[in-house]
Amino acid sequence: MLNCAKNRLWPYCVARLLVAALVFAGALGAQQTPPSANAPEYKIPPDDSRKANPVKPTAESISRGKKLYAIDCALCHGDKGDGKGDMASDIKNITDFTNPDIQKKATDGDWFYIIRKGKGDMPAEEAARAKNDDVWSIVNYLRTFARR
Repeated sequence: MLNCAKNRLWPYCVARLLVAALVFAGALGAQQTPPSANAPEYKIPPDDSRKANPVKPTAESISRGKKLYAIDCALCHGDKGDGKGDMASDIKNITDFTNPDIQKKATDGDWFYIIRKGKGDMPAEEAARAKNDDVWSIVNYLRTFARR
C-alpha cells in the first residue's frame, strides 16, 4: 500500500480520493430522485368519489369521529383541522379542512377513499384498525370544520 504522506505521489493519492468521493456522491444523488418527479397524479376512482356516506352525522357519530381524528389525524392536520399539527412542518401539502374550497370540492367518498388508502405522506387507515363506519364517522367530523 502506498504511504501518501511520505511519498512524492501524494498529489496522485489526493486526486484518487477526490475522484472516489465524487463518484460516491454522484451515485447517491442518482438514487435520490425527487418524489414529485416520479409520483403519478393522485386520482380517486369515480365510483369511490360518488360513494354516499352511510353513517348519518349524528352527535354520536361526530363524537366517535372526533375521538378517532384526535388519535390518527390531529398530529398532522391539527386539533382545529387547519393543517397546522405538530408534524405539519415535516410534511408538504397537508389538507386544511377549515378551507371552504376544500370542503366544497371534496365529496364524502373522496375523504373516505383518502383515509382508507392514504395519500402522499399520509398513511392508509387499515381496515384492521378502523371499521368502515369508523372512517365514515371521521368524515362526518371533518365536515364540522366547515361550520367553525
